Amino acid sequence: MSHEPILPEGWPRPKGYANGVVTRGRTLFIAGMIGWDGQGVFHTDDFAGQARQALQNVADVLRTAGGKAENIARMTWYVTDKREYLAAARDIGRAFREIIGHYDIAMTAVEVKALIEDRAKVEIEVIAVLPD
Repeated sequence: MSHEPILPEGWPRPKGYANGVVTRGRTLFIAGMIGWDGQGVFHTDDFAGQARQALQNVADVLRTAGGKAENIARMTWYVTDKREYLAAARDIGRAFREIIGHYDIAMTAVEVKALIEDRAKVEIEVIAVLPD
């Protein structure tokens, strides 16, 4: 699958994401993943720990569909506390590099009042494009 990051001329390269991505293939939509395991159990209330688990959940769904992390084209993060997210950025970045590995993904992060699961601090949804 081709995965081409888009960067308009004269724009600085964004840190940790791509402004746009062009791909070709079958589209996989991954529902919002939160920081609990496959059985619906939270193992931590730590923001970075929940983000790591949510990313692992994304990777598990992607792998089950026959995809890999490099197939991710779009990722949206919903966070309940912007400051907590920013404070955990180093640990989140480490988890992202270990589980996802690349940053050529169009990404958005949005602070929200709450998530449906009261204990959840982050929810990540993904669009991936798998090879034909």
